Amino acid sequence: MAIDKETVKYVAHLARIELQPDELEKLSGQLHDILGFIDKLSRLDTSRVNPSSHILPISNVLREDKPRDSLSPDKALENAPVKKGNFFSVPKILE
Repeated sequence: MAIDKETVKYVAHLARIELQPDELEKLSGQLHDILGFIDKLSRLDTSRVNPSSHILPISNVLREDKPRDSLSPDKALENAPVKKGNFFSVPKILE
């Protein structure tokens, strides 16, 4: 797929990005190279490659999820700067 300067200029306009003429030339060349590489990758035979989420054989090390007692409201609000009843009080942010 070819990326010309007009396409880059149009996309820059949609993204509200102002590009100088030298930047436009450089960016259109870089995008052309990127799309060429993606095209090359799409032609590879990956039918015998197993899907993976990571290149290294790693696994998450998580603790076992066991139910336990939670904090009491008094303990949870102990260091709260402002509280109302059993709740934290924070400034209103919507007008």
